[in-house]
Amino acid sequence: MNNSITILSPGTVANMVCGFDVLGFALYDPCDEMELRLLPERRVVIQPDPVYQLPTEPEKNVAGAALLALLDAVEGPVGFDLTIRKHIKPGSGIGSSAASAAGAVVAANHLLGNRFSNEELVQFAMFGEKVASGVKHADNIAPCIYGGITLIRSIHPLDIVALPAPDLHVSIVHPQIEVRTADARAILKQNILLKDAIKQWGNIAGLVAGILQNDLALIGRSLQDHIIEPVRSILIPGFDELKQRCLAAGALGGGISGSGPSVFMLSATETTAQQVAAEMAAVFTRLGIDFHTYVTRINQQGVILKSENPT
Repeated sequence: MNNSITILSPGTVANMVCGFDVLGFALYDPCDEMELRLLPERRVVIQPDPVYQLPTEPEKNVAGAALLALLDAVEGPVGFDLTIRKHIKPGSGIGSSAASAAGAVVAANHLLGNRFSNEELVQFAMFGEKVASGVKHADNIAPCIYGGITLIRSIHPLDIVALPAPDLHVSIVHPQIEVRTADARAILKQNILLKDAIKQWGNIAGLVAGILQNDLALIGRSLQDHIIEPVRSILIPGFDELKQRCLAAGALGGGISGSGPSVFMLSATETTAQQVAAEMAAVFTRLGIDFHTYVTRINQQGVILKSENPT
């Protein structure tokens, strides 16, 4: 029995352009580092974050809400004390809230002897996503817990399909502007044209087929969004120019990561991914907007166990 554990909980890219709320993949970089300690009583303690002013009341904190949901499924005098060292900025569009919620329940499950399945952990962590955005969505949570690429076939009932992720390289730029998930959802159209829906279904099916067949050309052709991106891209300065320059540099394709403002691009090689990141940097340098870039790969593992401390 271990009384504390330290894990690395990865950033994630949700939607994968055409797969709004149903597709996502995990990253190797950036990751939050989280330490969870067992308590001998039924309560959840959230330690203050030294950088971000995040709520310490468990029910208002995404990780706390997820742990409270897990505790409802556990009997006996047990609780948790959580410290998060966040490296994924809230509001970045690369799964900051999901990393906190998913990392917390994966760590708790380790300390409790791995009694819950991955699907059950996703269900607990979705309570955290509801705190963050008002909606229980799993397209960031699932890849964070399962690793690789996941398809959320259904939320009610929850049905997650883990896909065999190709070994692709990922370039990400995070302009230092904030796009709140709730705001990015609020601007979306509630009704869409049938012709746009048909195009979108074809792209989602093509993207999943490309992933299953490791067909990079098909993946690239399918990374198109006719419904969400045209609306949300207005929130990201320089988006159209950035996308054009990245494709010209050899990226397979990409788009807005989650609700933004981060933008991701997939590439077949690290060399191309580095060139794509340079194009991303050039766009925001010209615009005078501070930014961070990452060149990483699809994380096949998800949350990574860093250390356990025995009682």
